[in-house]
Amino acid sequence: MSSIFIGFDPRETAAYAVARESIRRHITQPIPVHGLVLDQLREQGLYWRPTERRLGRLYDVISEHEMATEFAISRFLVPHLAQFGWALFMDCDMLLRSNIARVFEGLDKSKAVYCVKHDHRPYLQSKMDGQLQSIYPRKNWSSFMIFNCDHGANKKLTPELVNTLPGRDLHRFCWLEDSEIGELSVEWNWLVGSDAECEPKNVHFTEGAPCFEAFRNVPYAEEWRATLSRWAA
Repeated sequence: MSSIFIGFDPRETAAYAVARESIRRHITQPIPVHGLVLDQLREQGLYWRPTERRLGRLYDVISEHEMATEFAISRFLVPHLAQFGWALFMDCDMLLRSNIARVFEGLDKSKAVYCVKHDHRPYLQSKMDGQLQSIYPRKNWSSFMIFNCDHGANKKLTPELVNTLPGRDLHRFCWLEDSEIGELSVEWNWLVGSDAECEPKNVHFTEGAPCFEAFRNVPYAEEWRATLSRWAA
């Protein structure tokens, strides 16, 4: 059993629509796709981290740091939400160009999480609509990750843990041993402007999706806009 969760942020509604539509267009199996919506998680009693608005931006009190998106921390609730099987979390600023069902093939059940192990060192100091560009170990590993919800190590990732640890610890997979992290090929989380040229299966507009004016002309922007038009038709 597999499932997919896409992070949702009201500022990136168009990006979320593109991510979901691009999955739908290519997928060949009936894999459920869910939106990870912060307000819903709060209503369900699964997310209670103290947050504030500072200068119009979301600020995580525990991490003592701004949150670029509403799903910056809530993504780590995916194993609890899915309960069993393989569950994929992905950022909303992505464009699938192939059958996402293939990413679940041949996974080793001894691994707790699979991701692309980027060595991402951003050259921009801000991203998206002026959000602070954070630098931390294993940056972007958690932007596209497949959880093995049946793995014992992921049972540690309870709502209590997710709601109390600093984000920097969660994003570096602090609850896992290195040997429990499997590796996906870079084509599954190809970072626009950072990764070497290839034929990506999943394009990640990590600095900013084409819905933001500063990123209207990045690689694959036309394909992104065509997907948005199909969704809106």
